[in-house]
Formats: sequence, C-alpha cells, structure tokens
Amino acid sequence: MKFLHTADWHLGKALYGRSMLEEQSWFLLHWLLPLLEREKPDAVLLAGDIFDRQVPPVEAVTLFNTFLNAISQLQIPLIAVTGNHDSAQRLSLGTSLLRKQGVVLATRPEDVWCPYTIVTKEGPFCFYTLPYCDPAAARAALQQEDDGPRTMDEAFRALLARVKPDPAVQNVLITHCFAAGGQVSASESPAFVGGSSQVGLDCFEPFDYVALGHLHGPQKAGCGRYSGSPLKYSFDEEKQKKSAVMVTLKEHHAETELFPIVPPHDVRILRGTFEELLTDAQKAPSEDYLLVQLTDEYPIYQPVDRLTPYYPNLLGVSSEYLLSGGGEEDDRFRREMRQHRVSDEQIFTAFLEQICCTEPTEQDLALFQKVMKEGEEV
Repeated sequence: MKFLHTADWHLGKALYGRSMLEEQSWFLLHWLLPLLEREKPDAVLLAGDIFDRQVPPVEAVTLFNTFLNAISQLQIPLIAVTGNHDSAQRLSLGTSLLRKQGVVLATRPEDVWCPYTIVTKEGPFCFYTLPYCDPAAARAALQQEDDGPRTMDEAFRALLARVKPDPAVQNVLITHCFAAGGQVSASESPAFVGGSSQVGLDCFEPFDYVALGHLHGPQKAGCGRYSGSPLKYSFDEEKQKKSAVMVTLKEHHAETELFPIVPPHDVRILRGTFEELLTDAQKAPSEDYLLVQLTDEYPIYQPVDRLTPYYPNLLGVSSEYLLSGGGEEDDRFRREMRQHRVSDEQIFTAFLEQICCTEPTEQDLALFQKVMKEGEEV
C-alpha cells in the first residue's frame, strides 16, 4: 500500500499579519492535487492542525471545502485527525456523511478504538486515528475522572492501551502530539511543548508506521515521522526544507519518499547594512516574505519605506543599533540633550544629523520654522 502523509496545514494562518491563504491555495490546489493525480496513492493521511485557529476565516473554510470536493472526485480516501489548533466540536459536524464519501475525520479521543480499514490486494490495512487530546479529554473518554491520566504521556498510553492491533495485518496510527525528543520551532505553541506535554515514543511500538503532526520541521520519530508543515510559518523555519511524505508499507516495513514543496514565495531573513541590502534589492527585487536585520552602527531613516518598493512582502525590520541601546554616539547625544537647554531648531537639526545622516538646508530650516509657527497659532 502507498499513502501520502501530510500535516499542519494551518489554513487561515497569517505571518506578521500577512495572510498566507494565497500560498495555501497554491499548495492544496496546484501542488497537492496534481501530485495525487500523478502518484495515485491509496490514501492521504492528515495529522492535525487543519486550520490555524478554532474559528478560522471563511476563506480558509472555503478552501478546505474545495479540496474535499476535489479529493472526493479522485476517489482517494482522506484520513484526518484534529490538532490543538482545530476546533474538534466544529469539525465533528457531518463526519458521518463525510465518511461515506471517503473522508474520515477523527475528532474524539475514543475514535482511536475504531480503526478505519482499507482492503487492498495485499490484504487489510488498519488506520487508527487519535486526535490531539489533553489529559482532561482523555479522562472523559476513559470515564476516569478521579484517577485518570494527568499528563499527555499518561493520556496517550491509557487510550492506546485499549487498542489491540492485530499483528496479522498492517497497522498505522495517525495522531497529533509532541513526541519526546522532537525538534520544535517558533510557530509551535509553547503551551504544547515541554516535559509534561511530551509523549514517549515507546507507546507507538505496536504500529508499523506512525503519521505524526504538530512539529513543523520534518523529522523521524521512532517508528514514524513528522511530515512537517507544507509551508514555512515563521522565520524560525527559514532553513527547513518542506515536503510531503509518500509511504510505501509492505510486509510491516515502511519505506518513505519525500516530495519537496517549493512555493512561489519563500520565507527568508536578510542580514546586512542598509546600503548593502538596498543595493541587492535594486538589482534583484523579490516578492518573498522577508525579515530584514540591519547591522548598521547608526539609525537608518525610514528603512521600510525605502525597501518596500523592491520587497513588497517585507514583513519586518530589526536593527542591531536600536536593540543595543543606540551606541556611544546616541548616548552622547542624549546626555547633551539632558544637560543643555536646546532650541526646537537645534533638536530638528540634531534629528536630521542622527536619523537622516544629513544637515538641514536653509529651505529645511525655513519650512520647519513655518510649521512651528503655525502650530503655535492653532
């Protein structure tokens, strides 16, 4: 059997306030669907965080609905679980009807006890679906409110203890959690990583493959792996190589092939002096999502406005000079301002020298005096 493993779509995600829906639409409709048509896998596994928040924007829901219609027409089963960013209650609507169309969406912890079976010429394959669940949700499913699990590891172990995979068939687990030893990035919520939130890899041993979601960096984890997110959702993920995982499972052995995802716009960090970056921008404008880190030892006048014509998706600018407190020159300037009474014209002149790196002309001073006079008359 061959199936595609993907996760952490985060539909509706915004990066520094900029919607990623255009990139997400490209991924689903112009990258993933053509891949499915070409490779014809027996199933698609989606390991949680379908949406970025529990009440996603309408456009994100519409995009997901469009994808569901398309994959249903391809007659490829989609087996998905909800993640910590999803609303399990909202996504549970219509799950019985969707199941008849080949879309299995697990939203409750107890769903893991009822595997979805696909029968091929190689025999039956059982897919166990365990959505993200905190210890409280696990206790409710187990009906152990008083003496039930108190950590994520205990919750997963208690739920999986009631699963009895048949060793005569091949078994796959789809789940969303932080597996012990995983490498995190900035886009994963800190509330869901750390010691008490980790799940031990040994509890996955009864399965031939574990399709994991939650960590955005693609990586192995015991007998399974994280596919990672299909797009870069933070600048911390700049160096990550995004992909989807094609898994061939035969005789209880899983072979994986990574299909690289290269979206139209990358997420990158540019570092250097302002003049260096401006020169590069003029030579090679880019629509990538960019964060600029300035290394100048003095403040730069309106760097965003001056770079945006060449970098329309510039999302932020940081300055080592400002982060370090301004340096010796700025400290001297501040001391002089505190120790001496200075005129408005002197402050204006100092501003141009410090921020704009220029001296005021006679016209600048005349205009400044005119503006100040008009302000006094108001």
